[in-house]
Amino acid sequence: MTTDRESLFAELRRLSPQVTGGLLRMRQETYRDAAVAAKYKLLAAMVVSITIRCEPCIRAYVRMAYDKGVSQEELIEFLEVAMTMQGCPGEEWALKAYRVYKECLMGGPIGTTALCCEHGGSDA
Repeated sequence: MTTDRESLFAELRRLSPQVTGGLLRMRQETYRDAAVAAKYKLLAAMVVSITIRCEPCIRAYVRMAYDKGVSQEELIEFLEVAMTMQGCPGEEWALKAYRVYKECLMGGPIGTTALCCEHGGSDA
């Protein structure tokens, strides 16, 4: 199934190169170190993912932030923002993010880091 999606995406990318893949290029540009460190941008994306309740995005952004060296203390402060903005549901979804971070620390099962769109981790 993934191969079929990848094939379709590649074909659509070939037929529509100016638009298809634009989100990938946007992510590459956005989540780089610049005036604001990439890890903080990724943590902000994690907070948004918690508020919109997108579990694949939460997993991906926590993993990417971990890979950029985010500390547990930094993660917790951003989780506090999500919980403050969302109340009780925010706590439940923040727990999902914290679980992913703990998995990263322990080198345990990480699952996919693909974003909710299947092509989140692919190059444009």
